[in-house]
Amino acid sequence: MSTTKHSIKVGSLEWFYREENPMSDNGKLPVLLLHGLPSLSYSWSAVMPALAEKGFRAIAPDWIGFGLSAKPDRRDFAYTPDAFINALAEFIQALEIERFFLVVQGFLGSVGIQYALRHPNQIERLTILNAPLSPSAKLPWKIKQLGIPLVGEMLTQDPLLVDRTLESGSRYRVSDADLDVYRRPFLKSSDAGRSLFATVQNLQLKQSMAEITSSLNAWSIPTQLIWGIKDPWLPLTEAEYLANSLKQVELIKLEEGGHYPQDHWSAQVSDALVYFLRRQVV
Repeated sequence: MSTTKHSIKVGSLEWFYREENPMSDNGKLPVLLLHGLPSLSYSWSAVMPALAEKGFRAIAPDWIGFGLSAKPDRRDFAYTPDAFINALAEFIQALEIERFFLVVQGFLGSVGIQYALRHPNQIERLTILNAPLSPSAKLPWKIKQLGIPLVGEMLTQDPLLVDRTLESGSRYRVSDADLDVYRRPFLKSSDAGRSLFATVQNLQLKQSMAEITSSLNAWSIPTQLIWGIKDPWLPLTEAEYLANSLKQVELIKLEEGGHYPQDHWSAQVSDALVYFLRRQVV
């Protein structure tokens, strides 16, 4: 099997997404994988084949404003959590997906979690990789500065911000081949930088954490946490906070993993994810 790449027009927005095993008809629900900041759907490239090998249809979109998806002007798209959630709902509807497994990572992963909390009837199981989960979560300076007026507008026009951010968060060097993919949107157009600036500026993390913590009290869907414990931005206590709050939850600790574990520890992430998705609920 090989990854296929697609574009789909949903309303006025063009979505780009990667897909593995698109013709799966074995009864397994699809797996939707959502990237964080300032990453892309490409970050799931090594995980998607592992899912496909076990019969799952894997779908990883570039969020609106990122990668090869549309980068609308902020007058046309607010770049707030609600704007992303509404756009994601329309994307899922356009793909005619009624129920699915959801996997989220990083900052913007919180938006995926909010989507799940607002649409629990669509979510079979939820997997969270190094995403903000508690009221104590804060944007790291490395990302926060990207949303500061004037400073952030300049920084987000520098393609090297991708190198600095991804390597700072992961604590590992990113290969030149991978960086070529992550940098490409910023080299192609200034729109990528403007979209990133608007996203960081409007992330509303405090309000999102308030919604997540209050809504999780009623969350009963099986949930998995896969956590790189060397994450310099979101400590293990974020995962432990949620693990102690929910009943049907499991926590997988990656001793050498950082903020983007699917990039550098894809085999361990894939193994844990496949086991969780295939396991029978007792």
